[in-house]
Amino acid sequence: MLRVGLTGGIGAGKSTVAERLARHGAVVVDADRISREVVAPGTEGLAEIAARFGSEVLDEDGSLDRAAMARRVFADETARRDLNDIVHPRVAARTSELVAAAGEEAIVVHDVPLLVENGYQADYHLVIVVDAPVEQRVRRLVERGLAEEDARARIGAQASRQQRAEAADVWLDNSSAPADLHAEVDRLWEQRLVPFETNVRTRTPCSLGGIEPTEPDRDWPRQARRVAARIAVAVGDEGARVDHVGSTSVPGLVARDVLDLQLTVRSRQEAEELAEPLAAAGFPRSCDSDSETPWSGAERGWWRRRHVSADPGRGVELHLRVEDTANWRLALLLPAWLCSDERARAEYAELKRRYAYPAGAGAAVAEYSAAKRAWFEGALPRAERWAERTGWSPHREGHTPVNTPR
Repeated sequence: MLRVGLTGGIGAGKSTVAERLARHGAVVVDADRISREVVAPGTEGLAEIAARFGSEVLDEDGSLDRAAMARRVFADETARRDLNDIVHPRVAARTSELVAAAGEEAIVVHDVPLLVENGYQADYHLVIVVDAPVEQRVRRLVERGLAEEDARARIGAQASRQQRAEAADVWLDNSSAPADLHAEVDRLWEQRLVPFETNVRTRTPCSLGGIEPTEPDRDWPRQARRVAARIAVAVGDEGARVDHVGSTSVPGLVARDVLDLQLTVRSRQEAEELAEPLAAAGFPRSCDSDSETPWSGAERGWWRRRHVSADPGRGVELHLRVEDTANWRLALLLPAWLCSDERARAEYAELKRRYAYPAGAGAAVAEYSAAKRAWFEGALPRAERWAERTGWSPHREGHTPVNTPR
């Protein structure tokens, strides 16, 4: 099963995307619809609300007067918490029922207006954000009968565009014709969601292509934060140490468009126990997952397990290494040193360009790997001198994981 979070500001066109995905076969679970269902007339949820807040929050027909309820809880934190304690568990239970009923081969799209505001983004394999300019959204809401002042107030009360961008694996611009949005959703379904679901279900890692570097992308750190938070949720520890390492973690350095992350584990046994949770989250083990080949002079502490993303739209290599071993420390030291040393960055970038080859050039990849290893072995004393001079430590405050607990 592939779990997809869908969100967007009011008036952005989220419902249009949900409907299009449903036409392709996605199982759409609408959070707003469920929240209405669990407090419909005759439900235990509505009875509990009436018992807590009184008949003044009910309409004449006995249904929930949402406007009156909103006024009641708007400025009363205790009342809002009580309402949430009544509604949220029921919404969660019903959502779980619908997701479970979808089947193991389903692509489940969870339509959640407040996904970003509630910090749910790490719970999905992928998050889709639908966006449109504010003025266009205001016009759409006014055309639906909402007063302009109310429309702007509702937009202002939701997550900002920047906050949604932090959460978005896919950004859908709904500022043009509906046909353009439909075409973009169709491509997303065919080229990413369907193969992603298959890869997750079959525990198949994606091919990461060749070794041709691209120009630095300022969005790499933000993408790494999203992936790291997802990994932390998958392993059941939102405080897990997941570091962005490798070339994409060094600002300004050309790199293959693949994110390298390091998950710190306490032992090989722990890595073994995490294999299935990581695979279910979209990071299956690679066929060459275990490695113990040391660099020159290194005799111990060189074990690594490798997982690779199942998402065809975002290449990720996840390296599990045991804390305080030699290669665990080195994976943290080298990018930190490269960030500080312009000359070293230039040398490494030149090496990357010299050995740049597209996908399929197996011999070239081996040649590049050997050249890269030789360069790093020669450069390591410089990195160590820098660490000693600056007091760098992988445990020092300031050298922190890229993921942050919700």
